[in-house]
Amino acid sequence: MIVVKKNGYLEYKNLKFRCALGKAGIKKKIKEGDNITPKGTYKILSIYYRQNRVKKINCSIKKIKITKKIGWCDDSKSKYYNKQIKLPCSVSHEIFYRKDHIYDIVCVINYNINPTLKGKGSAIFLHVTKNKYQRTKGCIALKKNHLLQLLSQINKNTKIKII
Repeated sequence: MIVVKKNGYLEYKNLKFRCALGKAGIKKKIKEGDNITPKGTYKILSIYYRQNRVKKINCSIKKIKITKKIGWCDDSKSKYYNKQIKLPCSVSHEIFYRKDHIYDIVCVINYNINPTLKGKGSAIFLHVTKNKYQRTKGCIALKKNHLLQLLSQINKNTKIKII
């Protein structure tokens, strides 16, 4: 089990990496936009990646190549809320194909996925950190090489516990 702790560290077996967390810390998530990293136990459902920036991911979890047309809906009024969408799109969304490198690898965590409750929070990912572990909007962010190392040791049954 991957364990993410309030002190800003992620641990898995013999690995221990510093990580960035939501600006409001780890708590019970209340609503969309609260900047909370949601406390609980989850699974990684899929891995999106920029093939031009990440050559190989050694992991059995489903992998999806990021294109300029892939986004993630964060509009709680939309029927596509907390789901992958095709861009361009008129609803509020995250763009996966970015100039910065934070979405070179995006691991979708099954927070508020099935069922999806409107306004309960969306787009909770494990992704690449900005410089100096800048706080996130609720995601968990690691250095790219640490994320790749972690992914090489886990599988679709590996749980992630945020405490």
